[in-house]
Amino acid sequence: MTITIGNGVELDRRLFAFVGNYGSGKTEVAVNFTIALSKVVKPVAIVDMDIVNPYFRCREAQEQLENEGIETIFPKGEYFWADLPIILPQVKGVLERKNGYVVLDVGGEDMGARILASLDDSLKEKDADYLFVLNLSRPFTDDVKGCLETFKMIEDAGKIRLTGIVLNTHLLLDTTPETIYNGYTKAREVAEKSRLPIRFVSIEKGLLAKLDMSQVPSPVLPLERIMRHPWDMKPVCRFGPKELTKAADLNQKNRKKS
Repeated sequence: MTITIGNGVELDRRLFAFVGNYGSGKTEVAVNFTIALSKVVKPVAIVDMDIVNPYFRCREAQEQLENEGIETIFPKGEYFWADLPIILPQVKGVLERKNGYVVLDVGGEDMGARILASLDDSLKEKDADYLFVLNLSRPFTDDVKGCLETFKMIEDAGKIRLTGIVLNTHLLLDTTPETIYNGYTKAREVAEKSRLPIRFVSIEKGLLAKLDMSQVPSPVLPLERIMRHPWDMKPVCRFGPKELTKAADLNQKNRKKS
């Protein structure tokens, strides 16, 4: 069954794995994709498979995802922030389901993609979309040669074959329409050389109204900024008055000893 999400993004599979290199915006795309998917079909689950980078992981959007009725699968409790190679039993369970849709947010580059190889027995029978989130403004994927080398690196590490490109060229808050246009022009060459289709382009909602979409003739997934940068987050005090008093007493004792 083919379904459509976003602005003309057609999907005919039930398992989607998002891979890419660091700084591509992969997790932001995966989270927005999952929310858009959940508005059209149910049930939907997202699996946080990033065991490499402790920042920008989809588990940080847990509340918003679960408010949309999406099942979230990632380490909970004391392991929530851990950058450990933890593969939950629920991961294989959700992959073996015969109904529903599953989104895998895979860690960056070849190190992150290796987790897919470890799940080869559960994935090899699946008709999955392996989507490379491509930001042509990032090092190593800023030209055709670098893109092709990165594609192969991730395919070899994950024991997969990519099925498409998700174009996500951006410069964070400095992104302009020209950033999008130039990225699309380069991406067409990458698509031709790699023989991978541009499945869709992800563009922040605030920028969409400023674009001449005739210069970006592909389906679009509008992005809402959900993931926050570490420098955007307010510091949280995890200590109450008793703990602070103990810390002050200990500090004073240490000073006396020195």
